[in-house]
Amino acid sequence: MTAPPSQRVIPTLRMTNEARSRAFYVDGLGFRVDWTHRFEPHLPALLQVSREGMTFYLSEHVMDCAVGALIHLFVDSVDAWHAELQQHGVGIELPPTDQPWGLREMHLLDPDGNRLRICTRLSRRPEP
Repeated sequence: MTAPPSQRVIPTLRMTNEARSRAFYVDGLGFRVDWTHRFEPHLPALLQVSREGMTFYLSEHVMDCAVGALIHLFVDSVDAWHAELQQHGVGIELPPTDQPWGLREMHLLDPDGNRLRICTRLSRRPEP
């Protein structure tokens, strides 16, 4: 059995308020902040967050990217994530739903309007 591939691309999501984004991603979604960088104490922050083999950046830098991105986070059980996020009071846009493209997905928005789709691959594609 081969080990799962390590993540080789790290997406960046735009955040406009570091404290609000930290609360959402750390307290709400269970990610940890691996590091934070600022060129000076009063300048915008760049954070790396991770959880269970998923890593991405959150950036306050206007030139890095715009708000309103979409990322898919693949997990072992979207239903377990759903239960956990409900316990933390995270708003869910679409609860876990089997999709015709072979994923069970849950949709949510972060505080800046970035879309997160938490996904689990179905063992077989559902019939249309």
